[in-house]
Amino acid sequence: MKTDNTRHAIPGDAPIIRLEKVTKRFGHTIAVNAVDLSVMPKEKVVIIGPSGSGKSTLLRAINILEEIDEGAIVFEGRQVGYVEKKGRRALDTPKNVCALRAEIGMVFQHFHLFPHMTVCENIMEGPMTVQGKSREEAHIIAVDMLKKVGLLDKQGVYPATLSGGQKQRVAIARALAMKPKIMLFDEPTSALDPELVGEVFNTIKGLADEGMTMIIVTHQMGFAREIADRVIFMESGQFVTEAPPKEFFGACMKHPRVASFVDSIL
Repeated sequence: MKTDNTRHAIPGDAPIIRLEKVTKRFGHTIAVNAVDLSVMPKEKVVIIGPSGSGKSTLLRAINILEEIDEGAIVFEGRQVGYVEKKGRRALDTPKNVCALRAEIGMVFQHFHLFPHMTVCENIMEGPMTVQGKSREEAHIIAVDMLKKVGLLDKQGVYPATLSGGQKQRVAIARALAMKPKIMLFDEPTSALDPELVGEVFNTIKGLADEGMTMIIVTHQMGFAREIADRVIFMESGQFVTEAPPKEFFGACMKHPRVASFVDSIL
């Protein structure tokens, strides 16, 4: 079941990112199987599905954290991540891959903050190391991002003193500091206690309301219902069905596999 995925895009816009038959194998296991996906500017796509269905691997492939075996990733109209050398696919240069990751921000389920750096220093690191910003410029950016996620009062503390929800909001601020054009969220609340999910959800919803393009992998149906323009159900490395939230949680629930999955997590 397909859908119009241009609800929040300007008519005539091209996709900001497009996947063409992206395939990733681990040995004899096909984790992502010839996936096609186009995401329009400002669109919010939520991918759900059982564990091991290939959702996280797909996000990591988009961010070039997993090397794909077949297919292409097209970002802003240009093929990225790989070059052809002697007739074979090879990873692009580390410099180009690093630059791409600055434009395609990613937030993981396990924060990955540097424990020996303060909250502010964690956020400053990317702009200084990758973008060559001065310490003063990076500090201004970090303060702005901490204001955005509601944690300005935590700028001088170390990650060990933060709650899980606060750590994840710092991780979001760190990704935003690079001024990405699209954000990837890989199970951003799965490592949190239930009472902390709301603060991260509200932070992501705020970004959605500001028009950030997003792909979110999650088991939280609240993300799908309230944020998504399009919900995709993925299983065995493939997209099974997709639709706007109202249709997904309506007509698509007639699909027995979708219905059983949603029922299992609600």
